[in-house]
Amino acid sequence: KSSVSVEARSHLVGLQNKLAHLRKVISNCHILVFPSLLQVCNCAMLVVGVVLNSLALFVFCRTSTRSSASVVYTINLAVADLLVALSLPARIALYHSGGSCVACSYVHTFSYFVNMYCSILFLTSICVDRYLAVVHAASTLHRWRTTGAAKCVSAGVWFIAVVVTYSFQVKLHTSHLPTHFYLTVLEFLLPMLAVVGFTVRVACFLSSRRGLIPRHSRARRSRAVRLLAAVLLVFTICFTPFHLRQVLVYFQVRLAGGSGGQRGAGHVLAYHLTVSLSSLNSCLDPVVYCFVTDSFRRMWRTRRRTTGGRDSNVSSGVCLAFRFLSRNHHIISAECVFLSRKGWKLKA
Repeated sequence: KSSVSVEARSHLVGLQNKLAHLRKVISNCHILVFPSLLQVCNCAMLVVGVVLNSLALFVFCRTSTRSSASVVYTINLAVADLLVALSLPARIALYHSGGSCVACSYVHTFSYFVNMYCSILFLTSICVDRYLAVVHAASTLHRWRTTGAAKCVSAGVWFIAVVVTYSFQVKLHTSHLPTHFYLTVLEFLLPMLAVVGFTVRVACFLSSRRGLIPRHSRARRSRAVRLLAAVLLVFTICFTPFHLRQVLVYFQVRLAGGSGGQRGAGHVLAYHLTVSLSSLNSCLDPVVYCFVTDSFRRMWRTRRRTTGGRDSNVSSGVCLAFRFLSRNHHIISAECVFLSRKGWKLKA
């Protein structure tokens, strides 16, 4: 039993040293207010993230009558953000235990990296979808915007994120800094370059004469640019600091001759700040892609009108039925057709 405990402790040390994750040195920082402020921020992100993403999922799933590629990606993004928010209690418990809760460490690390890279890839997928919708609306590339293709892409994103994260999770006792560096390049730098490239391409297309044809109205043009700019903003604020720090740690270790050494409070402080910023996307994504864009507001208004006007529609249909009830057989048949459109199962 003691050997199992020693092995678990060694895995935890590997987790703390190689991922710079939740080390006890944070309690020895001269900035004594930082741990308490970090807990407050995590609790706030937990509440806001759960509420906003749950509301977004409710509205998209209950009011979206016709599915599309953008709706599929947005729903998956909301699910990933909701899971990020739900993983915050494990992080809070890990902070409170000073890094001694091994189970909390594994749960939080696995869920954090899976959902962070899912969020990155789904944001990139939304950007690519907008690029195809605006630039290649009439070309053969438009077929990639089907719901079937979007579901396949979403399943692939979840599978890759889970498999890659799990492969690192079971090998935390060994050094994987080079692998983490390549993972940073693969799962952040390439999507970031794709988002920048597609944003520039869409902006050039919409500013050209071809982009000013009648089917691209001013509202649609501004909405597309606003969406892509929001993606860039989320990437810059939430994900760039964390991955930039990962790259700096990699090169620092390389310059030190392959030995990471002991990291001081500054490194731990930088790590926790960048992790908190990357988790902040679970609160920003619903605001950016659901509450700011016109599609969410239109779907929310449709939901309210449908709920509020349901009784009046049914009562008007019943009134029409009694009005024509005493007439001949042909009128009764027309009456039954009308009521069946309202959802009544009547036979002529």
